[in-house]
Amino acid sequence: MSSHSQFALLKQRRFLPFFATQAFGAFNDNVYRQAIIGLLIYLGVSTDQKTLYTNLAPALFILPYFLFSATAGQIAEKLEKSKLIRITTTMEIGIMTLAAVGFLTQNMIVLLVALFCTGMQSTLFGPVKYSILPSVLRPEELTGGNGLVEMGTSLSILLGMIFGGMIFDAAGANGPVVAATAIVVLAVSGNLVSRAIPRAEAGAPDLKINWNPIPESFAILRMAKKQPAVRNAILGVSWFWFVGTVLTSQLPTYAEINLGAPERSASLYIFVLALFSVGTGVGSLLCEKLSGRTVEIGLVPLGAFGISAFLLDLYFARSGAPAATGLSVMEFVRAVGSWRIIVDLVGIGLFAGFFVVPLFALIQSRTPRDELSRVIAGMNIQNAAFIVLAAVVCIVLQRFLGWTIPQLFLALAIANAVVAIYIFTIVPEFLMRFLSWVLVRAMYRLRLHGIEKNVPDEGPALLVCNHVSYMDALILSASVPRPVRFVMYYKIFNIPVMSWIFRTAKAIPIAGARESPELMQRAFAEIDAALADGQIVGIFPEGALTRDGEIAPFKSGLEKVLERSYESGRPVPVVPMALKGMWTSMWSHRDGRMRRMRVPRRFRARVEVVAGEIIDGNGATAEQLEARVRELRDGDA
Repeated sequence: MSSHSQFALLKQRRFLPFFATQAFGAFNDNVYRQAIIGLLIYLGVSTDQKTLYTNLAPALFILPYFLFSATAGQIAEKLEKSKLIRITTTMEIGIMTLAAVGFLTQNMIVLLVALFCTGMQSTLFGPVKYSILPSVLRPEELTGGNGLVEMGTSLSILLGMIFGGMIFDAAGANGPVVAATAIVVLAVSGNLVSRAIPRAEAGAPDLKINWNPIPESFAILRMAKKQPAVRNAILGVSWFWFVGTVLTSQLPTYAEINLGAPERSASLYIFVLALFSVGTGVGSLLCEKLSGRTVEIGLVPLGAFGISAFLLDLYFARSGAPAATGLSVMEFVRAVGSWRIIVDLVGIGLFAGFFVVPLFALIQSRTPRDELSRVIAGMNIQNAAFIVLAAVVCIVLQRFLGWTIPQLFLALAIANAVVAIYIFTIVPEFLMRFLSWVLVRAMYRLRLHGIEKNVPDEGPALLVCNHVSYMDALILSASVPRPVRFVMYYKIFNIPVMSWIFRTAKAIPIAGARESPELMQRAFAEIDAALADGQIVGIFPEGALTRDGEIAPFKSGLEKVLERSYESGRPVPVVPMALKGMWTSMWSHRDGRMRRMRVPRRFRARVEVVAGEIIDGNGATAEQLEARVRELRDGDA
């Protein structure tokens, strides 16, 4: 759909230093936590002491999210973002210096205090990590940018665990010195890279900070729930953390009991974790390609049901003990049935990427800039609660009910499908976008021209386009990175099945003055309100589908919309657009009426969407705009 690639962002200063900084942070956190486990093994502590650490460490890391997220969200809203990132990476140097003292003195209390501090630093960094992206990326880049961040985070966590776990195995008696040196060097490196992040203005520089975390936590949670789509996107992200916590927390034992890993060996566990992490990274990167550089929440249902399908198959792939034990990674790969498990783990990660990346992009695109950091902070509180809930559920189901890990995976597959259905029922926009995404991508190959340059990133705009088929609104929705409120003839709006899609997309039905004056006036009022709210409104000024493939004269209702916006003191820019290649569609009036629907000549037909330069709506006439749309349709894009 576009010659652009998200990887181009990795060559640009507005993104690369931030990407590298967050990757350094995720890598260093996991080097540190795995190195602590290596130290415990090096010191030869008892199994009970190791169990105490493995239970205490996650709690110490997650506790600051409950205590400090509300304050962190306000600070991230008030301060210039690159400055705050430099502050957090400077904090990391101090915390890792304290941790280095813990390694050198082999003092677990110092190491656990430092672990709590890393959780506090991560709490402060979390809101700015996601709120900075809409400040430095255009709307059409949000999905690709989030995909890169999720890929970088996923792989950094994996590589950090591998590197941290190898320190004491490779360095032996010098392990404490190597661990201390590594975490400080990584912290300094992250800070140096962060200094190249360009300035990104504060969302609300005049915000007065409420330092009392309890009432402010409830306040930002309420703020995160104001918009139904954002509220349920946050619920989806939190559920992603629940699923990920249940899955990854079981992988060490699953590798040993169900896959045949040698006792006390981490190699096979790291391998299966790598499968999930790589799958998540690949899925995150594919989101931009699949979405066509729009914030395509239609991928979320695909991701949700894909996760459930592969979790379900993982249960059936190996529900009991393996045929052989003590397997190395290569021995496991060669064993009968292993490839099915490998595909399932990669598939779960792949569809998890499809699930979570569009949710982050939706939250960023639909939340006001002066509230985004606090909304992200509220999401982090909820994420932390879901992580704790996942740990509690695993303990209850396994310790008290005696469930096996495969049974836990089966329950998770069912629960994931139920939660997904619940979210999509509450906010049908997700399912609507999925259905329209499937329709458009299955039938057409879209070629876009001028969309990124000419459709404004924010503020109101009026899109005017030729009207060729019943699919036009869906095709333009798939082409424009921002949500569009389409004005459409009420008889098209009321087409069975399609009507549900149009209603969910908040399309505006309109009728002629002779057919229904009341409906026409209501439509103009809705258009005025949408433009006043800073939304994009799409109009097909011909008033009906073309009967001969040519553009019919634009009706005067277009001028009325522009006049009303000018008289209200809010003149809107007009973006002329043209559709090419839809006249041969089975959804057009070519060769007869729609009731004589034709089988399409071929699926994946090429369709072009062209956007021209913005025209000042003040004084623009229907004839001028019609002529410009004709030029776009007939010209070579």
